Amino acid sequence: MGYRLREIETENKFCQELHVEAIQRVIPVATIQAVIEKENAQISRVRKLNLLVTLLIILGMHLYPLLSIGLVIQKMARGLRFIWPNPEYEVVGDSAFSYRRYQLGGRVMASLFHQVCRPIATPETKGAFLFGLRLMALDGSSETIPDTPANAAVFGRHHTDRGAAAYPQVRCVYLAECGTHVMVDAGFWPIHTSERVGGHRLLRSLTAGMLVMWDRGFHDYDMIAGVQAQQAQVLGRLPAHVKPRRIRTLADGSYLAYLYPSDYQRRKQGERCLVRIIAYKLTDPALADVNEVHRLVTTLLDPDRYSLIELVCAFHERWEIEIALDEMATHQRLSQRTLRSLKPVGVIQELYGLLIAHFVIRFLMHEAALRVDIDPDRLSFVHALEVIKDAIPEFQMVAEDQRESLYQRLLRDIARGRLPERRNRVNPRVVKRKMSSFLKKRPEHCAWPQPQKSFRDAVAVI
Repeated sequence: MGYRLREIETENKFCQELHVEAIQRVIPVATIQAVIEKENAQISRVRKLNLLVTLLIILGMHLYPLLSIGLVIQKMARGLRFIWPNPEYEVVGDSAFSYRRYQLGGRVMASLFHQVCRPIATPETKGAFLFGLRLMALDGSSETIPDTPANAAVFGRHHTDRGAAAYPQVRCVYLAECGTHVMVDAGFWPIHTSERVGGHRLLRSLTAGMLVMWDRGFHDYDMIAGVQAQQAQVLGRLPAHVKPRRIRTLADGSYLAYLYPSDYQRRKQGERCLVRIIAYKLTDPALADVNEVHRLVTTLLDPDRYSLIELVCAFHERWEIEIALDEMATHQRLSQRTLRSLKPVGVIQELYGLLIAHFVIRFLMHEAALRVDIDPDRLSFVHALEVIKDAIPEFQMVAEDQRESLYQRLLRDIARGRLPERRNRVNPRVVKRKMSSFLKKRPEHCAWPQPQKSFRDAVAVI
C-alpha cells in the first residue's frame, strides 16, 4: 500500500498548516515556540506569515543557497500548495518575509541554537571517543558579508598596503564534536577580534569527559586552565616560542613540564600548570619537512593509560572540524558569495540559522549511521542534503499517520549515500587565481553616474 495524501482543515490558515518535518523531527515546534515567547518576539497580526514559519524559512535559506528568498519560500511550501484546497493560493513574497525576519530578530536564533545544538554522539557512535573521552575541536574562520555601511561599522574590514578589503567580514569561532561534525557552540565578533578571545568564551560549553583539541593559534595558559576548570582535558599544538620548564622524561619519550601564565605577578605567586609534552617528527617528506619538530601539549599525563601514538593520531582528527566548516561554507552557503543580509542583526540571524540547519542535517545523518552501524564520516553530506530537500514536500503531502514510515525511509535513503574509505593523500595549500585583471573597486565607483536615457534613445545615427 502506498502513501496517502493528507487532508487539510479548510478553516486553518496556510502558515498554520505549513510544517517542515525534517527540521521539526530534530527541533520540535514546542521548543521553537517556547524560545520565541522567551525572547518576547511576538506579533499582533499573523496574516500570511507567522514567526514560526519565518524561522523555518531562515533555516531553509541554508538548504537552497542558489535560490532567491522568494523561490526558497516556494520550495519550502511546495508540498502543502499541491494539496491545498485553493489551487491558486499564492505564498507570501520576499518583501513580507524580510519584514517578518527583522521582527523575529537575532536573539531568537541565538537562543534556539544554544538550546538545541549539543553533542549527540553515543557510546555506539563509531570514531567519536578516545580513551572514553568525547573528541571535541576548536577552530575559527571568517565570513564575508554584504558591503553596506551598517555591516562595515559593526564588523569592520581588513586593511592592507593595497587598501581596504572589498567586503566587511565576521570573525567566527566554533566548538565542534569531531565524531559527528555537530557544532555545539559558536560565537561571532568583529573581524579584528582574536580567535583566542572567542575560544575563551566557548569554554563555557565544555563538560567533564571531553578532550578538546586546538591548533597553536589558540594556545594560551588561561585556555588550558579554563578547560581544566570545566573538568575537561586538552590536546593542543605548542607554538615554537613557548618554552615550558621540563620536569622529567617519561618512559615513552614524552615529558612532563610546567607552563606559566604570561603575567609576571601571577608567575611570581607560583601559579603554574603541569602538562605533558609530546615531540615528534614525520618521516614521510610528502607529509611535512622531515626535520621539523612538532610539539603537542596535553593534560593527559599518564603514558601507560594514554598512548603517545594514539594522541598524535587523535590530534590529526582535529581536522574533522575543518571538514564541518567546509560543509557549511561550500555546500550550504556557497562561500564564493557573501551572506544575504544587509543589516548586522540579519547577519547574526543568518549565521545562527546556518548552524542550526547544519545541526539538523548532521543529526539525521547520525541517526542514519547508527541504524546501519557505520561511522558518520562515511556518509555523504551532499547526498544527505539533497535527500532532505526532496523529503520536505513529501512530508507535507503525506497523511499524518504515515509520517513515521516516511521518516524511516528518509534515514534509509541518507544511509545509502556512502563514501569510500578516505585515501592517504595530501594537497598543497595553493590557489589558481591570486588576483583579478579588473581594476579594484574604489569609493568613487559607488556613486557612478547613471544613464538619463534608455539605450534606444541614446543611439544617434550619423
